[in-house]
Amino acid sequence: MSRSARPLTSARVLHKIKALTTPQSSEQFVVNRNPRNLERLRIAYKPSGYHLEKPGRSYWHTLEINTSGRHVSADVKHYENGTILSASTAEWAIKQQLYKTNDTSAFVNLGRVLAQRCLQSGITEMTCNVDAVAGSKLQKLLQTLQDNGVSFKEPTRLVNSQPWDAYRHEKPWEVSEQSIPATPAKAGATKSKQK
Repeated sequence: MSRSARPLTSARVLHKIKALTTPQSSEQFVVNRNPRNLERLRIAYKPSGYHLEKPGRSYWHTLEINTSGRHVSADVKHYENGTILSASTAEWAIKQQLYKTNDTSAFVNLGRVLAQRCLQSGITEMTCNVDAVAGSKLQKLLQTLQDNGVSFKEPTRLVNSQPWDAYRHEKPWEVSEQSIPATPAKAGATKSKQK
């Protein structure tokens, strides 16, 4: 007699019920495959740092630019994980396309490469504490980053509202009907109904 054709016994039924109701082993963990998701929703922890620190540590991502006599490098750093993205004129693929590795053209092209890498990895907002003189090479790098879709202002963190708070923030994952602008077709229909 095959195993599936055997008659049901109370022992087999009891064994099947135990197998279905016992919890799985504790070795199974949930792995967040997108660790930046909470930052995009504005609910991830953001360190506040100390109020006397200059320039401060209240960021998720920050831009650091290092220049040397021969090369320029730009790094995007996470407050917890360190360097996430980097681009440098010392990289062979970038260096082969440049006449010099520290002139204005190198700064502009480095900004383009870093912006492309940021957008491909999903980082569109970061803080930048770099002070650049207007018209300098560094200013042109920062302007190129902004022109290619990277913003230097991070959104504020949503703080849990308490039951006694008078004002509650709108959650970024919820859309209310008041926040949706009326389209011209709907606006004309409502005006004709009012007349």
